Amino acid sequence: MFKNNLEKLRSKMKENNIELVVITDDDNLYYFTGYHDFLHMDFNRPTILLVPKDDQSILITPLLDVLLVPEDTPVDKIETWNDGIGEEWREFLPNIIKKNSNIFLEKYKINATVNNYLSELINNKTLGNITPIIDKIRMIKSKEELKIARHAGEVGMAMMEGAKSVIGHNVPEFEIAIAQAQAGTRKAAELLKSYYPNSINMSPNIHFLPVITSGEDLPKTHHRASTKLVKKGDPIFCCYCGSTNFHRFKLGFDRVFWVNEIKNDDQIKAFEVAVKSQKAALDMLRPGVTAEDVHSAYADTIQSEGYPYPTFRCGRGTGFSFLEEPQLVVGNKTILQPGMVFAVDGGASAKNFRSQVGDSFIITEEGYEQITHHSKKIEDLII
Repeated sequence: MFKNNLEKLRSKMKENNIELVVITDDDNLYYFTGYHDFLHMDFNRPTILLVPKDDQSILITPLLDVLLVPEDTPVDKIETWNDGIGEEWREFLPNIIKKNSNIFLEKYKINATVNNYLSELINNKTLGNITPIIDKIRMIKSKEELKIARHAGEVGMAMMEGAKSVIGHNVPEFEIAIAQAQAGTRKAAELLKSYYPNSINMSPNIHFLPVITSGEDLPKTHHRASTKLVKKGDPIFCCYCGSTNFHRFKLGFDRVFWVNEIKNDDQIKAFEVAVKSQKAALDMLRPGVTAEDVHSAYADTIQSEGYPYPTFRCGRGTGFSFLEEPQLVVGNKTILQPGMVFAVDGGASAKNFRSQVGDSFIITEEGYEQITHHSKKIEDLII
C-alpha cells in the first residue's frame, strides 16, 4: 500500500515538473511511509520525508524512534539525529535543497519550525504547495485502505454497543466514554490479530477524547464527556467522528439516545428531520454528482421542514486524517468517484436540543456501501 502511494506521488511530481517534495504532516508521513506513533512535534522533534523527483527518498527522524520505522517502508534512505548533537535534523537539508529548484511543501500543514528553517535555505527558488496534489491522491482509497475502513466501521459499532451497555439514570458521562473505549479497543485488538498480523506496532487503543453530551447541553456540539450525571429522560449524543480510529483510519458515526423516555415531542420531530435530511443526502450519494449536490439535498430538506439552514456541512471525506477532501459542503464542486469514503450526517435543532445522525460510506460503481450501522428508529434509541 505505502509503496504504491509513494509511486503515485512521484508520478504526479513528474507530471508537474516538481523536483522535490518536503513532507512533515503526521498523516501524510504515514500514508507514504507506514511510519507512525513517533513523538514528532509534540516534543519538538521533527520527522521529515524528502522525495526528490529523480533521486533517493529520505526519511529524517529522531534516533530514539527509528525502530518504529517499518521494515518494509518504501523509503530509500533513513537518516537519524539525536537531541542537541550537531545541527540535529537541520544538517541533512542544505545539500538536497541546493540540488533542487522547484520545491513543494505542505502549505498550511508544514511544521512552523521546519518551515522557518527551510525559508532560510530556499531564497530565490520556486516554492509550491503540494497539499492539493496529495489531497487528490488520497481521495480515492486503495483496496487495502477500504479493507481498513470496513474494519473501522466494526470498531465504531462495537463502541456504540459499549456505550449503550452502561447508559442509564445517574451514570456519569465519563463512564459511558470509558465503556465505549473499552469495547472499541477490544474489537480493534481482535481485528488486528485476525487480519493484520504484521502490524505489531499498531495499537488497538481507542484514546481520542470522545464527544458525549447529555440533557440540555446537546447544543454544545463537541462537548467532551464530563462528570455530569445522566438523568432519566435525558437525550445523549454519542459522536465518534474522531474516536472511531482503527489502524489510523478515521470514520464518522453518530447517534442520539434517550434514557428510559422522551419528555419533549419537539425532540422527536427534530430527530425525525435529522434522519430525513440524511436520507435525502444518501439519495444523492453516488458517482458523478458533485459534493455540493449532496449537501444541498440535506440542507434543503432541513429548511423545507421549517428548521433554519444547518450550522454544519453534510459530511466530509475521511481516511487516515480526520478531515479529507472532498467535503460535502456548499461550493465544493468535486465530482464523487468510486473509492471515496465519506461521513454523511443529518441534523436539526429544537430548543435546548440538537439532533444528529451520522454514518460512513464507501462510494461504489452503483452508489454506496454503508460501513457503520445502527437503527434510527426512535423505539430502538430509548434505553
